[in-house]
Amino acid sequence: MWVCQEGKCVKQPLDRDMTPQGLQACKLVCDTYSTLWPRPRGKVELGRILAPINYNSITITGTSGDHRALSKNVGQFFNIAADTFSNQLTTLFKKREQRPSDGKSLQVRVTIRDSYTRALKIGSDESYELYISEADTEIQASIISTEFFGARHGLETLHQLITFDDVTDSLVIMRDVNITDSPAFPFRSLVLDTARNYFSVASIKRTIDGMAASKLNTFHWHLTDSHSFPFQSQTYPQLSLYGAYTPQQIYTPQDILSVVEYARARGIRVVPEFDAPAHVGEGWQWAGPNVTVCVNAQPWINYCVEPPCGQLNPTNDTVYEILGGIYHDMFALFEPDIFHMGGDEVNFGCWRSSPEIVNWMTSHHLGQTDDDYLQLWDIFQKRAYTKVVEANGGKEIPIVLWTSHLTAQGTVDKYLDNKTYIIQIWTKGSDKVIAELINKGFRVIFSNYDALYFDCGFGAWISEGNNWCSPYIGWQKVYMNNPYTMLTDLGVDISPGTEARELVLGAEAALWSEQVDESSVDGRFWPRAAAMAERLWSNPDEGWQKAEYRMLAHRERLVRQGIQAEALEPQWCYQNEGSCPE
Repeated sequence: MWVCQEGKCVKQPLDRDMTPQGLQACKLVCDTYSTLWPRPRGKVELGRILAPINYNSITITGTSGDHRALSKNVGQFFNIAADTFSNQLTTLFKKREQRPSDGKSLQVRVTIRDSYTRALKIGSDESYELYISEADTEIQASIISTEFFGARHGLETLHQLITFDDVTDSLVIMRDVNITDSPAFPFRSLVLDTARNYFSVASIKRTIDGMAASKLNTFHWHLTDSHSFPFQSQTYPQLSLYGAYTPQQIYTPQDILSVVEYARARGIRVVPEFDAPAHVGEGWQWAGPNVTVCVNAQPWINYCVEPPCGQLNPTNDTVYEILGGIYHDMFALFEPDIFHMGGDEVNFGCWRSSPEIVNWMTSHHLGQTDDDYLQLWDIFQKRAYTKVVEANGGKEIPIVLWTSHLTAQGTVDKYLDNKTYIIQIWTKGSDKVIAELINKGFRVIFSNYDALYFDCGFGAWISEGNNWCSPYIGWQKVYMNNPYTMLTDLGVDISPGTEARELVLGAEAALWSEQVDESSVDGRFWPRAAAMAERLWSNPDEGWQKAEYRMLAHRERLVRQGIQAEALEPQWCYQNEGSCPE
């Protein structure tokens, strides 16, 4: 059996004078924050008393704030969330036979005040309250939220307060619980590149499962690149016919709708990215002469950052016609509240290699300097954005762009409007341009590669040695990657209530797929992505050491849910808390 001593679970022989419990049950009551991940940010009262519940007597009901039935759309998502909760308990309990007398019934009552909002947006209310108490014949759990997303998070927290005790052979729940919780940052995201290598819909949904378990809320889908074009456009089906790796390795409209709805029911928005004007090539062969330039040009080092090269030709009107069709197709499927236009790693040498572009520049009184090509890029960005607005029914929409030449120091406000553009930072967290972006009023998302690029630390594929962003980034560094701390170190005042603080939307961990596919995606993301999830939800003052054993417990939880999360330590360390860290 296991007993809690000084905040640690200790193994000892079974004592008939003590209530026996297994390791998982002990961990549920021993840590300050139980095994909750991410830890709640607001009020946390945990009774630390476990009560057995009957797996065969669990009821989950949902109503609106005025005690009426939920709307059809929200009700559909709630039913999926309730089924997911039940399936998680099935995984815990492993369908053992249980008599009615083996535990009390569990009544879960969920109240969603706004029973109509079905799509997550920047500014959505993800807060929830959770209460668990024991009555004569039942355990009562009450979840109260403003919107569905908070209710879903509350169900996730409730699930984490239930475990299977393998010593008493029973399903147990913590009682006398009072939690008020909400996230520190509104944008908590992963980006998966499905163009360099293909990922099945099943593997994408498995990634979304891990996100839901960790209360992340945005899946950024990098759909296309110069390597392949798996997105099946209804307007221009030639793109995937020419650009997919195989006829089977595509994302049909049905695939995408399936992923979007799957994610929404788990409190997650899907943000599509169409990266341009660079990162294009495969799929565009049919479009006609001079629509793309330097496609698969050699030696590639002169034209792009990795092979194959390729960029759109901003001087060709056909480019914007095709972009308009792609955007229209994407908006019809994703219904996004923000849209990612990419915009990184444009190589001016590529454009300079095109006689058509050089002649156009000359005829428009532009030279061949980098500043001249920034103006050309600006022309592209403005024309492409016009097509995005058209695809969005004529309505303006926030646009995300990666940091680039356009966002460099002294440049960004010459070309971009801070009311429209959100800048995603992929350079180091110490990059001085970050402070300038904040000081000029731009909203930002942190994806600083020195902490949040999960493809780093592996062998190089275009040369010998290790890849460009090595070394490997451990979960501890991910956990300590605090956007507010980075800004403070850059001299920005991010005190509560300041405009600068409000401009920090959150962060996103990235997995670029040159050296990963669906066979290894779980281990690359998990459990490191969960470390970022707690940073963005809870933003704790303490270091990673205080979170270590909850992290190990969460990793075990992910594995139970079918996610092949990477092991962090020997299992002995999980069973002997405090014995492994230095």
